[in-house]
Amino acid sequence: MIMKLVRNAGIYTPEGSSPSAGKDQGTVRYIPRGAMVVGDGLIEAVGPEEEIFSSLSGADFDEEIDCGGRCVIPGFVDPHTHMCFARRREEEFSLRLAGTPYLEILRKGGGILSSVRSVREASDDDLFENTLVLALSALSLGTTTVEMKSGYGLDTETELRMLSVIRRVGRETPLDVVPTFMGAHAVPELYRGNGDGYVDLLVEEMLPAVEEQGIARFCDVFCEEGVFSLSQTERILAEASRRGLGLKVHADEVHDTGGAALAARMGAVSAEHLLAASDEGIDALAKSGTTAILLPATAYSLRKPFARARAMIEHGVPVALATDCNPGSSFTESMPFVFGLAVMAMGLTVEEALTAATKNSACAVGMGTVCGTLEPGKQADFLLLDGETPAILAYHAGVSAVEGVYKKGEQIR
Repeated sequence: MIMKLVRNAGIYTPEGSSPSAGKDQGTVRYIPRGAMVVGDGLIEAVGPEEEIFSSLSGADFDEEIDCGGRCVIPGFVDPHTHMCFARRREEEFSLRLAGTPYLEILRKGGGILSSVRSVREASDDDLFENTLVLALSALSLGTTTVEMKSGYGLDTETELRMLSVIRRVGRETPLDVVPTFMGAHAVPELYRGNGDGYVDLLVEEMLPAVEEQGIARFCDVFCEEGVFSLSQTERILAEASRRGLGLKVHADEVHDTGGAALAARMGAVSAEHLLAASDEGIDALAKSGTTAILLPATAYSLRKPFARARAMIEHGVPVALATDCNPGSSFTESMPFVFGLAVMAMGLTVEEALTAATKNSACAVGMGTVCGTLEPGKQADFLLLDGETPAILAYHAGVSAVEGVYKKGEQIR
């Protein structure tokens, strides 16, 4: 067994393996002069240095990591990305700046449909290389676990190709990658005006193929006006659940369609976006325990009001944070940037944001027992910050305060 000692660290970590909500979201353990014992990539012990040292009784370590008194936190978990794509959409950014609404861009064949065309034309290797660049950049910025959605294929063959590429990224990088099937990202041009026909294809052909392939862990649906209705979303999710996939919903991003309440009723692990979620939707999420994955970089990019994070926390909804990294509405892979936005623009405390970007995000992708906190039995995924507290992530604006990235105890950066 390879044994490592991490010492002289100011450790800040949430605790537990289920989502934190309400007042508990702001509860973070602080160990002023902390230490961790890591064995074969897993945390064996964590606590005050003097307690750890007294329990070691002359143990030999293969490596000692002296953190110099700086802050150590769990690695970021990014639970919502569309990082697997072939071409950027910079021109649409200018259109949005000029006032063109996103749904209008989508109706004219832009937006997601533009990405669909480029992904269908790309080779598997080109798609992998583009995704790899973003994944490694995210890793350098502190993301140690990442969810990636398909959804730029919108036909069976290309969706399966995307999932294969996403799996390959997980195999060829240190990242833990969680694949999500999102064939219900938009209605493809071939089915324009026939959304129900496309839903038939999703239910009768695509989901059986995804189950047989065995890569995707979740199914997500874009429940929104002009995309998929509540009844269509429910039909897709019901079939996905029957085939063993966890459920996620792109809910109430542009309009309040009742997507949050549907996610809660169907037992989805997460409802995502929620810029337009109603009080009723928030109440439903609180009662169900469904995690709200909030994407402040998307609101920033679209110049829209931020999701009501404070109201969600006060109502007892577990809140997680993600980048929404995609070629259109949120082209960033930086969780430090998202952390800063959450604190400065959405009103989360530093402790709430830390829980949202680590533990709650891990739970929202089914990894709560594996990562997201610094506790015995979990992976030694941790970050060394250029500061004394996690507040440095919001305080030192416009840069990354992540100085060291460790995945399963191995230094990646």
